[in-house]
Amino acid sequence: MNRLSSAWRRLRLGTQLALVLGALALVVFGLVGTITVSLLHSYLEDRLGEQLSTVLSQYKSTGELTSISPGKFGHSSSPEHDPPIGVQFQFGSNDAYRVMNARPGPSYPPELLAMARRALIGPVHPDEKVMVNGTLYRFVAAPFLPLQAGKVAVVGLSETDTDATIRRMVMVNLITFGIALVVLVVAGQQVLRRGLRPLGDMASTAHTIASTDLTTNSVDLSVRVRGSGGGVEVEELRSAFNVMVDHIDQSLTARSAAEQRLRQFVADASHELRTPLTSIRGYADLFAYAAANEPAERERHLARMREEAGRMSLLLDDLLLLARLDAAETPLRPGPVDLVEIAVAAADGFQAGRPDHPFTLEVEPSSLPLVGDPMRLRQVLDNLLTNAAVHTDPGTPVWLRVRSEPGWAFVDVADGGPGITPENQAKVFDRFYRVDDSRTRHSGGTGLGLSVVLSLVTAHGGAVTLQSRPGTTVFTVRLPLSAGQV
Repeated sequence: MNRLSSAWRRLRLGTQLALVLGALALVVFGLVGTITVSLLHSYLEDRLGEQLSTVLSQYKSTGELTSISPGKFGHSSSPEHDPPIGVQFQFGSNDAYRVMNARPGPSYPPELLAMARRALIGPVHPDEKVMVNGTLYRFVAAPFLPLQAGKVAVVGLSETDTDATIRRMVMVNLITFGIALVVLVVAGQQVLRRGLRPLGDMASTAHTIASTDLTTNSVDLSVRVRGSGGGVEVEELRSAFNVMVDHIDQSLTARSAAEQRLRQFVADASHELRTPLTSIRGYADLFAYAAANEPAERERHLARMREEAGRMSLLLDDLLLLARLDAAETPLRPGPVDLVEIAVAAADGFQAGRPDHPFTLEVEPSSLPLVGDPMRLRQVLDNLLTNAAVHTDPGTPVWLRVRSEPGWAFVDVADGGPGITPENQAKVFDRFYRVDDSRTRHSGGTGLGLSVVLSLVTAHGGAVTLQSRPGTTVFTVRLPLSAGQV
């Protein structure tokens, strides 16, 4: 049993369905054949009974068995078409009898005499089946007219025709149903195999994906299930399968990109941290040498070490802020703020720290209340203004404009510098990216300022856009005025 179950499970689905369909068809064919043969047998038996009634009616009307082969049992030239046979008995007193139409040949069976005697006694004379010379006959007995009392006829018809017809019917059914069963199984298997071909394509695609190494950095999952047909269910399965593969492909691409960014981030962070650490180590060595000599030299080295430590502390603060924003740990303390007040304070700080850049502040509304973290919003504006000053030459004008539209507040930070090339515009918000690589890290920053701006504005539910061409560069910050956006 286990072997059969195992062999069955190893068959293809189309073969299993075809065999199940064939088994059901076999059951149906068997029921149809049995019912058909039963109905035909019943019909032939009724016809045989009608023929016996016709023969007896002739006998009763004429008193003679003219159309019957008298006394000739089973001697027809065609065994499947034996003519009616019969015997007439004349009964007298003292239970004496004589055969009226006996001829030389085989003697009649003794069962016929018994039937004739019973016909004289009772009005009901059921037919009986009697074997005569190896042939089964169906006999019936009936007395003649009352004027000829004691005269009884026993008439029989052969069952050979009925049996032969039933045998032919069974043989025809077996051949027909057998051919139909074979055609049904073979054709059904082909139809099912064609209908299940889309499932085979999906299985082949799944095997291809399963054989793909998903641990590499570049994973090619461009394979998809093609084709059409198979019904609504197969179409839905094909669509769901392709959507799943698309999702896996996008997830792997995003994971690979995130890992690449992480590796680049770690490399850049290590490089950026190594610079101040190297400087601090060098100044520490100089300080150890100067401590035994010039006190003024010693103080200068201490000041340089404090400066490098401050730069490293600022870099670490930015890295920590970005890490918390990436981890969805929003480091914001939202509350009611006035964006105009924050912009004015940022403008005052910029004018005090960058007097070599002509500055213009434009404020359309007198107040723009919204919900946000005032310290982080000030950091956004300071970073944008510092970016405009650092990447332009002294004397380059800088503008800060605050405006509003229904539901949104806008802050534009613009400068009249040389602009940013289109290929650099797509990367300015990347971490540790510098448009001008020729600048020193001391003058050019860490390359995290715009990344911090983008992350903080996004955390406030806003967006940052850049438009630049030679002579004009504009960073636009859009913030929601509704409290629910923070």
